[in-house]
Amino acid sequence: MKVKALSRSTADYTRETKSDIQRLPRNVDPALHPLERAREYKRALNAAKVERMLAKPFLASLTGHIDGIYSMAKNPWDLDQVITGSGDGELRMWSLESQETAWRAPEAHRGIVRGVCSIPGGATDRFLSAGADKLVKVWSRSEGALANDGTPEAVATYSGKHAFSAVDHHRSRPLFATGSSQVEVWDVDRSEPIANMTWGADTINSVRMNQTEVNVLASSGTDRSVVLYDLRTSSALAKVVLKLSTNAIAWNPMEAFMFAVANEDHNVYTFDMRRMDHAVNVLRDHVSAVMDIDYSPTGHELVSGSYDRTVRLWDVARGHSRDIYHSKRMQRVFCVRYTQDNAYVLSGSDDSNLRLWRARASERMGAKSNRQRATIEYADKLKDRFKHVPEVRRVLRQRNVPTAIKRASNTKHEMLASRKRKEENERKSAKPGTKPRIPERQKPILGTTSK
Repeated sequence: MKVKALSRSTADYTRETKSDIQRLPRNVDPALHPLERAREYKRALNAAKVERMLAKPFLASLTGHIDGIYSMAKNPWDLDQVITGSGDGELRMWSLESQETAWRAPEAHRGIVRGVCSIPGGATDRFLSAGADKLVKVWSRSEGALANDGTPEAVATYSGKHAFSAVDHHRSRPLFATGSSQVEVWDVDRSEPIANMTWGADTINSVRMNQTEVNVLASSGTDRSVVLYDLRTSSALAKVVLKLSTNAIAWNPMEAFMFAVANEDHNVYTFDMRRMDHAVNVLRDHVSAVMDIDYSPTGHELVSGSYDRTVRLWDVARGHSRDIYHSKRMQRVFCVRYTQDNAYVLSGSDDSNLRLWRARASERMGAKSNRQRATIEYADKLKDRFKHVPEVRRVLRQRNVPTAIKRASNTKHEMLASRKRKEENERKSAKPGTKPRIPERQKPILGTTSK
């Protein structure tokens, strides 16, 4: 015998506070709500408009450098700490909470600071800096001594034969890698590199160690190549040559085999190191060379800084940016970083300012009640459901960009369309099969080599 019983929990109708509205039972049968879709469409349109109205990504501009900021590093074990290096050789450690300089070394290097990185582990506040003066220095806010004039001194110094262009530290071992005329791997207890690796490049632009697959190292050079090395054998693994040179490399923190490169051809390419004969995705919206790139801690988003004076945020699965950040005073962007809590974005430009942005332009900070969170989630679901409707899509995609960026974007679009028409005309006039179509993800790749 089947018995149906009615049950009602007090949590379903009890108010949290006296100011809350009464919770009433509701029948969700679609036959009783014939206008439900029309109401949800209107709510989605209003939610999209409110999102754009509240979009104010810029938070603060941290001043102090007297030259451009060309290198930046975040501390994975300290959300409040960011390190920057400028063109006049100055190093600064910033506190994001107070938005002030927490530590500075005014003459850390003679010349531009090419790279900085934190030493992982969390047990120390040491970090590395590499400059064009052929020196790599280890700094510490708590351990470093002070000179007679009160300026901090380096804990340790390593001298190279050529000017350094990049530096990065191993996740767990006391090793760090530098880029100059070749890739050099150093032990912190030795004054000379323990391994030298090169594969064709005269100058190395960037060096990046994989923080998940810790024995893999990636570098890019002026010969337009991106090379992967194995630290266990101190030898090269694979090499891919692009049409233009790569300025920066970033490894996906959640997927060990995925990495992204910032290229001079205005695009960002994501690769799978297991098969580099084609790009996994091509991100194209910038109108000038992409100078730096960084993954979000979740691995689902990217931030890039460009020579066109903009910062763009991307979904790694899509080909166009989801947002663009710019300001009237911001000049060419040379370094960008995501914060470790995935809530903010940092950018350093050659106008000597470090800028702090929201990772989501319309998101408000602070604690939220259960009711507020439910409202935000409901609005996000509605926008995602109706994002293909022309009115909602137009509101969500609307961005005000500088006139120069808009003009350059239109010119670039016309150039690409003209190039496609030319290829189609050549294909029509050529003998069938002699001019095959090349996928867009393979066009920038000139060749790949594996060892």
